[in-house]
Amino acid sequence: MKVALLHDWITGMRGGEKVLELISGFFPQAPIYTLLHVPGSVSPAIESHPIHTSFIQGLPLAKEKYRYYLPFMPMAVESLDLSGYDLIISTSHCVVKGCMKREDAIHLCCCFTPMRYIWDQYDFYFGPGRSSMLSRLAMKTVRPYLQNWDVVSSARVSEYIAISEFIQRRIKRYYRRDSTVIYPPVDTDYYVPGGKAHFPREDYYLIVSALAPYKRVDLGIEAFNRSGKKLKVIGTGQSANDLKAMAKPNIEFLGWQSDESIRNHYQSCRGLIFPGIEDFGIVPLEAQASGAPVLAFGAGGALETIIDQTTGLFFKEPTAQSLLNGLTEFEKINWNPQKIRDQSLKFSKSAFTQKMKSFIEEKSGFRF
Repeated sequence: MKVALLHDWITGMRGGEKVLELISGFFPQAPIYTLLHVPGSVSPAIESHPIHTSFIQGLPLAKEKYRYYLPFMPMAVESLDLSGYDLIISTSHCVVKGCMKREDAIHLCCCFTPMRYIWDQYDFYFGPGRSSMLSRLAMKTVRPYLQNWDVVSSARVSEYIAISEFIQRRIKRYYRRDSTVIYPPVDTDYYVPGGKAHFPREDYYLIVSALAPYKRVDLGIEAFNRSGKKLKVIGTGQSANDLKAMAKPNIEFLGWQSDESIRNHYQSCRGLIFPGIEDFGIVPLEAQASGAPVLAFGAGGALETIIDQTTGLFFKEPTAQSLLNGLTEFEKINWNPQKIRDQSLKFSKSAFTQKMKSFIEEKSGFRF
């Protein structure tokens, strides 16, 4: 079978790209089709594939401002010529699940989420104070078109994979499609407890996150402003300046950091703070693999990866006060780093590889 891989855009190495990296390893010769590619922005394993882009690649300022071209993305993905492929595997959180294929071809979609910025998290991106007046007016105009296209194009997928039960419910709600849950992989060989595996560790807490509105890093900033406890924030994003402006001196922004630096911080922090609602959430599992407990908002994918009061603790409301109350309880628990790490092993690369290959074979007839 002739195989093609699809990914929305290739501009950095985040959770979705780690899934793409493993799947691309199953098909070393397969080309990757994407809307936009920033060369050198992802791992050598992904960069080694032939990468084909859409017309968005050539648009003005596309590498920095590609999200502004969202209204054109359905047209861009439909323009990709996939007529020569028997099996298409997409890893999608935006539009590539809507690609056009031959009638007899099989399309398996690993869906990270239905397009969050046009469905349930629209207000986090385009609500008052979240974006410019021009952006809000533009999205108000194009949102119905994008929602309609998203639903109609969802029928082009042969079989869906959901990255969590949380996303499985979203796929059912918006697309009226069934899906199979396969949890994304965590590199439990790389993320391991360090020399400070046993508690107490160093006296600081950690957030590792893109600095985007829906990540709710603002809750962590507000809570630690009140507590005075030390917090380190690793990550970059469009909300960085606003978050820095509201933070007190006990909060340190470290910007982008290497995987090695992130691992070192996981290994030495008192705990990871995870205040948003995530589709799955690789970061809490990387922290747990490193022996760090997690204080997370009790919603979304975190409910499927954290064992309450054993590998972490949930706070109940999306407020700074609820997070602070959770932090008080968090510090009363005698955490066991080995039990914390054991939970992460259920989500290892080997577990993902076995389940994903079995799914591909069952649904497509491809044989590895």
